[in-house]
Amino acid sequence: MEKRTLGVIGLAARARGIVIGTNQVLEAIRSKKALLVLIAKDVSDNTRKSLKDKSAFYSANVEEIDITAEELGKSVGHSQTASIAFTDANFIKAYRKSLSDQK
Repeated sequence: MEKRTLGVIGLAARARGIVIGTNQVLEAIRSKKALLVLIAKDVSDNTRKSLKDKSAFYSANVEEIDITAEELGKSVGHSQTASIAFTDANFIKAYRKSLSDQK
């Protein structure tokens, strides 16, 4: 994943447009605040299943991304994190734009 995309995720974290960490993401899904859930590529099968099942039940969008938990964590100021959830639609637009600019 390109630096610009990780930069958008970092900006969203500083602006409090995302929630960070599996427990907080699950809570955001349950409360229907999670608009898009991103899951790192190297999370455990149990964590991946839990996030996907909860997202499907509560109709939250979920994507597995091609970066590690360590890379995802560093982009949001943590040592590592398995998942994040966007809670602000504008940051989702910026995230999608940064992905499309890579192609």
